[in-house]
Amino acid sequence: MSTTSDPSHPRASIRQGAMTSFQIAAVAVCVLICALDGFDVLVVAFTAASIAKDFALKPTDLGLLFSAGLAGMGLGALLIAPLSDRFGRRTTVLVCLAILCVGMLAAAATRTLAELALVRLFTGLGIGGGLATVNIVVAEYATDRWRNLSISLMSLGYPIGATLGGAFSVYLIAAYGWRAVYVFGGLVALALVPAVLAALPESLDYLIARRPAGALPKVNGVLARLGRPALEALPAPSRAEAETGASLSAIARPPYRTRTLAACAAYFCVMTTCYFFLSWTPKVLTELGLGVSGGISGAMLMNLGGAAGCLVFGFVARRAGTRKLAAAFMAGLFVAATAFGHVPATPAALLAATLAIGFCLYGSINAMYAAVPPVFPAPVRTTGTGLAMSVGRLGAVTGPGLAGMLMAAGWERPDYCVALALPMLVAALCLRWVAAREPAEPARVVPGIVSAARS
Repeated sequence: MSTTSDPSHPRASIRQGAMTSFQIAAVAVCVLICALDGFDVLVVAFTAASIAKDFALKPTDLGLLFSAGLAGMGLGALLIAPLSDRFGRRTTVLVCLAILCVGMLAAAATRTLAELALVRLFTGLGIGGGLATVNIVVAEYATDRWRNLSISLMSLGYPIGATLGGAFSVYLIAAYGWRAVYVFGGLVALALVPAVLAALPESLDYLIARRPAGALPKVNGVLARLGRPALEALPAPSRAEAETGASLSAIARPPYRTRTLAACAAYFCVMTTCYFFLSWTPKVLTELGLGVSGGISGAMLMNLGGAAGCLVFGFVARRAGTRKLAAAFMAGLFVAATAFGHVPATPAALLAATLAIGFCLYGSINAMYAAVPPVFPAPVRTTGTGLAMSVGRLGAVTGPGLAGMLMAAGWERPDYCVALALPMLVAALCLRWVAAREPAEPARVVPGIVSAARS
């Protein structure tokens, strides 16, 4: 029998049955952290006008600030997220919150562009590492039945946090100035620390696979909160867990090398297409005659469609299959993007295409959160996912930049939309290829648990 199908195995306490209040609380904390990350990513956009006026910045200077945060996120996913495979998910989440708290408060005290750019680079480390780690925590603590919906809710936390953060920012800037927005973000990060300590224990997958000091009492503590009997000894790890070290070199070797390359390629392609539309759609709509208000309306419709896409994915993925539905969303984004390039330049047609793009775009990003972590075994799950997300950040920079080059070269709307939608088909093929090539996990009998009276 496999470790996941044996009902006596502690992982079965997580993966089988209904979500307990303990698991719901753990997922809720991750949603809040993701919401904070969404606010922290866009905080420069909220305060850009005020900062530019205060520091007498040029547009190129603001571009540096935007890029610094994105670069930090890429480095955080690459360098900070893997720490959770070595030191634990919970510890890494706390480290990322500490970085966010310090970075946001430090931003409020900066006096020059160079200082603010460096602080934003530092803050990005916490954002990138935090997003990758909470993705893994949700995937490991949600039950099989509710995992995709839980990941979808986590994904929704990002735009919700950005939206609510924008609303708070308007008030704070008007009342206290732009620095108050960063103080607010730092205090929210600090307030989440007690929530993590109270509701987010260490991952069972990490404790069983890595076996740190005191692992057995910690596992039994989690089982007690789940209402399950205690273990006499830790179950034997699977062969993959026993043979895999928590390092980048481990996922660069067979049998994980092909999975790693495919996951990185998929993330790069998805982010290339998605960030093109996230960055350029409002401007394209404005230039097509919808005006500034039309461009803003398009961005709002894209977010509304994205919320619907995330929820549909969460409810349908278990029945349809995570990777099959992911491929469907990616193919759907290719179709919607192609349609956006060819529809008449009328408000109704353009906004309808934008709504469809948002539905498939956010659904595709959400699908990556759900589909990539299971590709890797527990000891390197965050390392592999973090690497893939880091490569995805390169795509996030490549997409908007490539679009600008194509437009400057005279490409028309139908041409550049199709060209920048094609990576979604490559991403879908990568996920299907990984699913076809994953080796079967050998069966392994695990130790039993202490007998407990059952009523």
